[in-house]
Amino acid sequence: MRRRTLTAATTLALVFSSVALCATPASADSSRPLAVWEAQDTVVDGPHQRVYLSDTYNNRIVVTDYTGKVTATLAGLPQIRDLELSPDATTLYAAVQGADEIVAFDTATLRRTAAYPTGEKTAPSRLVLADGRLWFGYGDQWDSDLGAVDLTAETPTVTLGLAAGHDFASTPRLYADPDNPGTLLALDAGISSGPIIVYDISTGTPAIRVSANKGGFYNDADLTPDGRNVVVAGPGKRALTEYRLSDLAQVRTYPVASEPETVAVAEDGTVAATVLDTDDLGDTYVFSGDDPTRPPSIRNLSHSWMPWGGHSTDWSHDGGTLFVLTGWSNATQFNTVDAPRKYVTTLKADAPATATRGKSLTVKGSLTSGLALPAGTPLTVTRTDLESPKGKSLGTKTLGAGGKFSFTDTPPAGGSVKYTVTYAGDAAHTAATVSDTVAVSRATPALTLNNNGKVYAHGTDVAFAAHLGTTYKNRSVEIWADPFGADKPKKLVKTGKVNKNGNLWVTLDMSRDTTLTAVFKGDARYAPRTVKATAYAKVKVSTALAKHYKTGKIGGTTYYYFHKNTDAIATTTMTYYKGRKQRLQLQVYSGGKWYDSAAEYFALGTSGKSVVNLGHAGESGIRARVRSSYVNGSSGDSVNSTTHGAWKYLYFSN
Repeated sequence: MRRRTLTAATTLALVFSSVALCATPASADSSRPLAVWEAQDTVVDGPHQRVYLSDTYNNRIVVTDYTGKVTATLAGLPQIRDLELSPDATTLYAAVQGADEIVAFDTATLRRTAAYPTGEKTAPSRLVLADGRLWFGYGDQWDSDLGAVDLTAETPTVTLGLAAGHDFASTPRLYADPDNPGTLLALDAGISSGPIIVYDISTGTPAIRVSANKGGFYNDADLTPDGRNVVVAGPGKRALTEYRLSDLAQVRTYPVASEPETVAVAEDGTVAATVLDTDDLGDTYVFSGDDPTRPPSIRNLSHSWMPWGGHSTDWSHDGGTLFVLTGWSNATQFNTVDAPRKYVTTLKADAPATATRGKSLTVKGSLTSGLALPAGTPLTVTRTDLESPKGKSLGTKTLGAGGKFSFTDTPPAGGSVKYTVTYAGDAAHTAATVSDTVAVSRATPALTLNNNGKVYAHGTDVAFAAHLGTTYKNRSVEIWADPFGADKPKKLVKTGKVNKNGNLWVTLDMSRDTTLTAVFKGDARYAPRTVKATAYAKVKVSTALAKHYKTGKIGGTTYYYFHKNTDAIATTTMTYYKGRKQRLQLQVYSGGKWYDSAAEYFALGTSGKSVVNLGHAGESGIRARVRSSYVNGSSGDSVNSTTHGAWKYLYFSN
């Protein structure tokens, strides 16, 4: 167990800080990504509200606050492994395997204060403080052994080869507790025949007190609060096992769904563990310390079944918060569980997908937990709809048998109706809330727009009316205008309440074909509705002739007279649009009928003008006529309706 004994001053400071913290409501469980490849060890520093993590891959110690926010990094520690905090929380020790040394840091300044070389190729990797000595496991596989740094000496000395006759198959994992002095626990974890060994260190020289093979391949372990029992995670079992150190007899087991990976024991005896959750059913277990018959509280903090590495589960010093690292590499998450002893509750609600407004509907659901809740447990229900956008309480409902519940309601408003069910939680259970939404029917209102399909002369002011039929409360309508052409966006041209006749009027200058949209946004009893109408606008077009010598009438029609060898010039003026062309059509009169002679498109200048030389007849007595037109689509755009200009008549004489 990673238990810390604080000095009186530190303890008082912790008490006062705890009082201040209690004045603020506890925050919810949280998770934060952490740039740690794989933490081999974690240590919680209560007085400084920190967590230290050994990041072996990146050769550093990462320091975070209690939310997992990185506040500092201590670099230059090749293959750093175990960490150990002094009882007064003033010194942090680190086993630096790649440098063959143990280093010390001042926790106030985070500066390195000492280094204890352990000898070439000793590769120390496991640490624990006990009886004034810093005990360490070192070596590799069958070359592993036990050593110690005597911190009580004026000049700390390092002693190797203290295994007391045991031939370790792997670097021993070490545990000790001030409440059980003279005792050092070592796990030979790297082999199936590796035993648990209890050393007597009361003389400063280890002697094996008791040893027993419990299956080896231990993943993690922690001592109970009195330091007299150990809880072991692994190997290959669906349970953690607690052994008594005096004789290594089994005391009890903590059943889990799959192989346990890490374990941490709080000051009150609460056991927390993580498991290899291959079925994604729950990876973090918390067992009550005072009632072994109660089932564990189970949380699913990670949906990855990658095994945990090292000791990556720890309690805050006051035992109120559990810190759990999940994942590894670039997917490591720092999880903070603020109410670890509480059982997680799960609320489910099932409302019908659709319903009729004003008719009763039934919402069903369940409230489940690892510790079942009794019938009669209160649940609060809120309905949120268009009439009550901030929610309306439907009172308290109660849980029935088997964790089921149901209630009926008659929704007064249509649209999206949300039912929210809340369980407030209690001393043993977390709060929970769930919502489900029903699409409740609404009547379809009458909504129309006039002038659909009508064609207007360019520039005509046209009055459009949106007519709204019967509704409940909302009598407002929006009118949008979308002129044809990408250069003019759709815009809101009028919004407001309809008059007593149900009409909302807007006047538009018709310079382009325009689609109008009337929008009613609905109310509690009538559904939203949108209708469209398209009105069309012609262009302005005229044709002027030049080079004629007079005008005169033939049969009541005005003609422009040209000498037979004079070229007639036609100038078209048309509403301009980028890329627009006018169609010029020429006809000749013969035998009492007009016959097409030529038709061609000519580009307009930016002034909207197009000048065309029509040529000359070359003989007298020839009658012709010409007109300019805009043809939707063929004239280069489609923003106006097809418009034909007036015919201009020509007569060629001598």
